[in-house]
Amino acid sequence: MTQPAQAAVRPNVRVVLFGLMIAMMLAMLDNMIVSTALPRIVGEFGGLDHFTWVVTAYVLGTTVSTPIWGKLGDLYGRKSVFLTSVAIFLVGSALCGMSGSGFLGGPGDGMVQLIAFRAVQGLGAGGLMVGVMAIIGDLVPPRERGRYQGMIAGIMAIAMVAGPLVGGFITDHLSWRWAFYVNLPLGGIALALLITTMHLPKYRTEHRIDWLGAALLSVGITAIVLVTTWGGNEYAWFSGQILGLAALALVALVAFGFVERRAPEPILPLGLFANRNFALISVIGFLLGFAMFGAMNFLPLYQQTVQGASATNSGLLLLPLMFGMLVVSLAIGRAITRTGRYRAYPIIGGVVMTAGMGLLTMLDVGTSKVESSLFMIVLGVGMGFLMQTSMLIAQNSVAQKDLGATSGAATFFRSIGGSFGISLFGAIFANRLAGSAAGGAFSGGGESGGRMDLEQLKELPAQARELVLAGLADAISHVFWWAVLFTVAVPVLAWFIKEIPLRTANEQPAQATGAETEPASVA
Repeated sequence: MTQPAQAAVRPNVRVVLFGLMIAMMLAMLDNMIVSTALPRIVGEFGGLDHFTWVVTAYVLGTTVSTPIWGKLGDLYGRKSVFLTSVAIFLVGSALCGMSGSGFLGGPGDGMVQLIAFRAVQGLGAGGLMVGVMAIIGDLVPPRERGRYQGMIAGIMAIAMVAGPLVGGFITDHLSWRWAFYVNLPLGGIALALLITTMHLPKYRTEHRIDWLGAALLSVGITAIVLVTTWGGNEYAWFSGQILGLAALALVALVAFGFVERRAPEPILPLGLFANRNFALISVIGFLLGFAMFGAMNFLPLYQQTVQGASATNSGLLLLPLMFGMLVVSLAIGRAITRTGRYRAYPIIGGVVMTAGMGLLTMLDVGTSKVESSLFMIVLGVGMGFLMQTSMLIAQNSVAQKDLGATSGAATFFRSIGGSFGISLFGAIFANRLAGSAAGGAFSGGGESGGRMDLEQLKELPAQARELVLAGLADAISHVFWWAVLFTVAVPVLAWFIKEIPLRTANEQPAQATGAETEPASVA
């Protein structure tokens, strides 16, 4: 190909990458926007004791589907599989927005419908991130890939800052339904760009999808999440339902281990866990997801109820956490590049994150917005030390040929940590709330039907309102007490990480047997 022809291709590559970034932004923004809108959704539908399932269903769907999307892309081609995942995400978004409306039934069914459609949305989202990373690998040579990884970090930062603001603005000035409908025009633009401009290598391979392993992993994870969600809430901890789910989870995960040892292409290669650094980072990633998702979901609830902030202002009030995380993450990335040293950062991050969680246990009805902002900055700084470093350590500790499996597994453990954290924190919150003065107002019974109407809360007599707000603040701070018990393990685990010198170049991967490829190009 002549040099002018090469120059003609480059602008279209940028168009394709722009479409990919929009698609990735959808997945990253969604939970941030929805978390801010959740108190208003609960106010309309009721079901405060189940509100965390709106997020759990999405995270669970994303987590269990991510490795499957990756295998489907290898087998059937990344373009068609990726576009299918975007389409499923958009269909799920539209259905979420219509939950409880006249199109799909009465308001009484709204929360159940929303949870179900969030699971559909999560199934589509599972293919977005893994698809973007794989497609960039097809289009961009390794020497140039670093700057696009920087773009991905920038997109993540924008999503973390913009999500709560967009969610708050939509909730205050439009309707919570637009927290889902906003995905449709953005997704439509991404689909149009990618369909018309993207052409990827065509593979003919003999890959086999580990369907049995995927099914067993999905069953095991779902059963565990149900145990943490329903235990002590819907059912007693030692009831037949909870013990049965625990037994199902144990059997499914043990069977998954046997299947993965024999599968030609396992969903989760168990041999990676023989690597000490990978095993430690997997657990740290689980705890990081656990803490991060818990904070994101309960802080807006505290701000909108106890502190009386509007949905938009609650998004603004989360900015200190995002700012601390973003600034420290960027600074640590540059420091690691300059020095090549990284072992101290997850240790420091674990200590600071635990301190931040400890400070958040002090939240009560008298905590000012300045105080809560300072608490969130500390938590964000701790997360910033860990977010980028944990993935770097995992990737650098394994052979280049295992890089894809390692990245997928690290993402999986962070996601499943978020899923477990949301469900367990939700159960702890609901149980604590039920025993407080706020329990009678929000946990069902009476004409309220378990609704949380913020306007009605403002109309309560001063003494009654103070009791309800105190109960809510106590339940939320109790959640952070439990979070401390998990985050305190992070610096202890990080202490045992072995610092392996950072590779300065990637190994050249061997050509896949039986695969025929065509050069990557764009129209």
